Amino acid sequence: MALPEYESIVQAARELEPPVLTNIPLIEENEATGEVAALFDHFRTHFGRPDVPGILKCFATHPPLLRHMMDLSEHLIFSDGSLGRKHKEMIATFVSAQNSCPYCADSHGFFLRAHGGSAQALAAIQAGDLCSPELTAPERALLAFARKVNLSSHEISREDVDLMLESGWSGLQVAEAIHVTALFATFNRVANGFGLGSQGLLALYDRGA
Repeated sequence: MALPEYESIVQAARELEPPVLTNIPLIEENEATGEVAALFDHFRTHFGRPDVPGILKCFATHPPLLRHMMDLSEHLIFSDGSLGRKHKEMIATFVSAQNSCPYCADSHGFFLRAHGGSAQALAAIQAGDLCSPELTAPERALLAFARKVNLSSHEISREDVDLMLESGWSGLQVAEAIHVTALFATFNRVANGFGLGSQGLLALYDRGA
């Protein structure tokens, strides 16, 4: 399942921002042993990326969690489901920007661009501008729903779901939007807690655009 968007990362791996000290030590690739080493190797060969991203090194402090998060990410985030990859990356970027997570906002902004999102749409999402004409009416409804799930999930009501349905999203798409939003709220908190900084992937994309 090599991801084509990783090709530009492979080609310019040495140009990525150098790693910085984190709040909690990560399990680095040259230090990994046993199950973690095997999972890191699986990631490199399965996804076609030469290096293991920082978020996986965070989860590697608990090997069973790393295994499950890799599986969850592959099947929920890095593949089409009820929502297509582009709309999943919209949610991921939007929620990560809301949660002030530079690591995830940069990474998934890169993936959004790689999956057809325009620079103008990305800028609107980063700014939280849901009135932007760069977003379609259904996309504005999707992101408004994700914002409420992220910031005030206890206030979600049937009316919110009905608004999504009226905007053209199916019930399964609404459910997947909740799953993706909630997962990224977790990723953001893990990345920020460990102290991961931006990988500079968006700058890499812009140089190659």
